[in-house]
Amino acid sequence: MNVKKAGVIGAGTMGAQIAQAISQAGVPVVLMDIQEENVRLGLETVRKIYQSRVQKRKMKEADASQKTALVTGAMDYEGFGEMDMVIEAVFEEMDEKRKVFSALDAVCPPRTILATNTSSLSISAMASVTRRSKQVIGMHFFNPVYAMKLVEVIPGLDTSPQTVSDVVAFSERLGKTPIRVQEGPGFVVNRLLMPYLNEAALALQEGAASPKEMDEAMKAFGMPMGPFTLLDMIGIDIAEKVSLILYDAFGPRMSIAAVLSELVRAKRFGKKSGEGVYRYDGEKDERLAGILQKIRKETGIVGTQFAPERLLLLMINEAAICLQEGVATAGDLDLAMVTGTGFPQEKGGPLHYADQIGLDVVLSELQRYSAELGPRFWPAPILKRMVGAGYLGLKSKRGFFSY
Repeated sequence: MNVKKAGVIGAGTMGAQIAQAISQAGVPVVLMDIQEENVRLGLETVRKIYQSRVQKRKMKEADASQKTALVTGAMDYEGFGEMDMVIEAVFEEMDEKRKVFSALDAVCPPRTILATNTSSLSISAMASVTRRSKQVIGMHFFNPVYAMKLVEVIPGLDTSPQTVSDVVAFSERLGKTPIRVQEGPGFVVNRLLMPYLNEAALALQEGAASPKEMDEAMKAFGMPMGPFTLLDMIGIDIAEKVSLILYDAFGPRMSIAAVLSELVRAKRFGKKSGEGVYRYDGEKDERLAGILQKIRKETGIVGTQFAPERLLLLMINEAAICLQEGVATAGDLDLAMVTGTGFPQEKGGPLHYADQIGLDVVLSELQRYSAELGPRFWPAPILKRMVGAGYLGLKSKRGFFSY
């Protein structure tokens, strides 16, 4: 399908940035929200992104004005009868998303593809309220959309191959790198990222190291920012919500660190609220120590050890589980983490990195951590099979990849 006109539902940060990316590709786009103020702010976000490009001499003023004019605002579905594709980007609540999909199904022509920018919810459940389940698909962008190349393309149970092909092609038209991902909670990036972030939170509440020490260690490994800086940027309330979805799907290995829920209760949501793991007003933080002390008293767990591999092993192990479940190919799993989270490119992604250090070493370390810290480190069955067969990674010239 040649997308000639598109719509975006929800004019928040992600919706506005998605609309800007579509206009950048020369496609007229309607940015719709039921709140007039949200529409105004969304259009202002688009204008600011283009203005920033002009100031950095990446665009000419005339080109920026032309692209900006391709984005128009709306507060209802009038005009959506002309859309080729609509991307839903409202907040992460299934009931709200289903309402949007039901309304879109009623007003959009039969040819229209309906996509959702959900980060973790079921595509099939959204499709179930429409009469076009073959044309409903996940199209998960990453923040900031104007900088992040990755798009997770997630078919639902009924999504047609043609819809998948159309959305992959449209993603490429936007200058993005699409990867096809099997439907499942967290898809790829959040499913691999959250165990890593959650383990950092567990290490914090157990007194293994300070947030700054862990952030600096992971930056030294090559991550673009530390886990706590990232948590504060994502929003701890958002991280908690995704963690609960993953726990509901996968059980105890995804159990959420108590400190994340306590920070949410204290309304410390991260940078957007002025304080999360860190404070952003320059004042001394005395509340976090009290929260941590309370948790340690309740759990009785204190004094565990921190090392970068404690966080990385969970990411590697979850990637291995995703591979054995057929969620994505080994290459796409690594590509997702490099382009979606900034996993060091020279290390190739978690599965390439596992091959580099040796799958026998990965297996041994997972077993050690499992004995010390609990069954969330229990090795993926595929790791045991591969090590038993001599697939040890780079040193045996075959592992998750061939060398």
